Amino acid sequence: MDRRNFINRLSAGYAGLALSTNYLLADSTIDGGADRGVSVGSHFDLLTKQLLVDWCDGMIKHQINAPDNPGLHGALECPSCTHIHGRCSDAVYPFLHLAKVTGDKKYLDAAIKVYDWAENNVSQPDRSWTNDINPKSWRGTTIFGAIGLAEALHYHGELLDEERRQAWTKRLHEAVESYLYRDFKTIDFTNLNYGMTAVYGFNLFGRLLEEPKYIDRSEQFAKRVKEFFTEPNKLLWGEGKPNDNRSGRGLLPVDLGYNVEESLNGVVLYALEVNDTELLDLMVESLGGHLEFMLPDGAWDNSWGTRSAKWSYWGSRTSDGCQPAFSLLAGHNPAFGTAAIKNAELLRRCTADGLLHGGPHYVSHGVKPCMHHTFAHAKVMALVQDKMHSMPKVDTTTPLPRVTAKGVKHFPEIAVWLAAKGPWRGTVSAYDSIYKTKNQDHIQQPTGGSLAVLYHDKVGLLLASSMARYIQVEPLNQQPNPGDDFPLTTRVETRQDDTWYTNIYDLTAEVNVKEEDQQITFDVAAKMQDEDRNLVPADAAACSLSYKFQDDKVTISAMGPSAESKPSPTTLVVPIVSPSGEEVRQVSPNRIEIDKPEGTVVVECNVSMEIKASEKGRIFNMVPGAEAVPIMVQMSADAATPVSVEISVV
Repeated sequence: MDRRNFINRLSAGYAGLALSTNYLLADSTIDGGADRGVSVGSHFDLLTKQLLVDWCDGMIKHQINAPDNPGLHGALECPSCTHIHGRCSDAVYPFLHLAKVTGDKKYLDAAIKVYDWAENNVSQPDRSWTNDINPKSWRGTTIFGAIGLAEALHYHGELLDEERRQAWTKRLHEAVESYLYRDFKTIDFTNLNYGMTAVYGFNLFGRLLEEPKYIDRSEQFAKRVKEFFTEPNKLLWGEGKPNDNRSGRGLLPVDLGYNVEESLNGVVLYALEVNDTELLDLMVESLGGHLEFMLPDGAWDNSWGTRSAKWSYWGSRTSDGCQPAFSLLAGHNPAFGTAAIKNAELLRRCTADGLLHGGPHYVSHGVKPCMHHTFAHAKVMALVQDKMHSMPKVDTTTPLPRVTAKGVKHFPEIAVWLAAKGPWRGTVSAYDSIYKTKNQDHIQQPTGGSLAVLYHDKVGLLLASSMARYIQVEPLNQQPNPGDDFPLTTRVETRQDDTWYTNIYDLTAEVNVKEEDQQITFDVAAKMQDEDRNLVPADAAACSLSYKFQDDKVTISAMGPSAESKPSPTTLVVPIVSPSGEEVRQVSPNRIEIDKPEGTVVVECNVSMEIKASEKGRIFNMVPGAEAVPIMVQMSADAATPVSVEISVV
């Protein structure tokens, strides 16, 4: 379609079609592959269309209109951050997609303006685009922007007038030739998400720009893909500094969020394009291993991941989304289709006022969303729409693995255990691979044998771990935590001379599991230590925890140091996930009730409990974007039995 025909469509009355029911019922745009059309009009089709419309309209509401100020004009203003995100031009692709399928000129205008803003503000002499406006900031994210621009030109370049289309194509070629081809020489030159995404990227660039050496680079990377998968569960490793760093337990760095929302997408898209059946078989196996961690509500349980600083319940803060890989391979495993839909439904529940929020309780706690989530995830919704006609059947007829799971599944390559008993799902982590950067110390995901996640089929999420201390590992890509920094991880802790000691800093905790007909029991032996790995003085570090899963309840028990060691007061902390608005009642010193829409959560203890006071009646943590009721249980060193907290649902 040329620009004149595009304008003629507008004059014929197509403007605004994206907001109408007609668009949501219309066919998706057609990819160049086989036109089977089996998913068009399906729930997945309509769901991804609606998200794309909501998000693009939400972004346009925040697009700055200041023609006399090239530093601002066309940028997407972020409601939560004081700076403009340098990657906001990633929205070019979803904007152009809607411009084509709706005929509404506002989307074409938005695409042109945000592209021009990037050229005026983050384009560099070496033809990279920096992640932030600072010209010295990271340039590696050029791979993601270049892929988005290439997809926009590939699927919808005819919307642009010839001069602009040639200019955008020339700019893409410069980015690839002058920066990406020069600097992306090996698949593992930095965190693996860059190289794995480039496997697809260089192939796409080579096809679009008709440059064989880019396809050769893609094939060079693809030959090494199989090196980066753990045994026995085929989890992708490489999200560490360095990316092959081994922990004290000998474990490699794995991050669920980056894997499912970015890296595996790249490899799947490449393998499908070149019909590499061997690589596709590996991807099906790996996606299956990763899918074990999807909770029944579509959330990605990245409580344990090396980069869980960016865990946002539905995924990871600045990656793209899991929908391409899982939907396109749903013909190999129908549960992949369930995953694509369930996660998209969760994204919809976390969307308000046209923007994707970084967790389920942003709105209830009054936390504004970061724009980055929306423009990144809008790209993959445009991509699945552009591939909808060549997609296998995508539906929810096959349940997720964690829905049907029974017993315990151990992931030895990350020292994580998944428990399933009756309606309960739990995650226990002793993973000790810690992400390191040049500028940040004390980055720490939950470990120490922590009960990192607890989920109930009826009422949903009940426990969700955060970082031990919330650190903005990437200050311009993470929002500051509102209010006090109080970790959501269930833990044993003590304080001495203003120093905080807890089991969740222990990288050597021992976890033993016992499965019986009536219950599953995890016994954890750990030591309380501070963030520098110093133990509690006077031999008072030893503590133990136990998690007992039964059909009708989960019991968390703990014991601190003995009286002979003369410890400081020790506390068992159990933050129950609960958004503001749910009624909380402490009906006795030993019983707390929390009313949820689908049932009442009952917390009972063999000693007195108290709820830590907070300004809003809830604590909130950016990881994973949830509110909680912080229940505190003081532990007596003289006690002969552990303190026990029972959680049930009635």
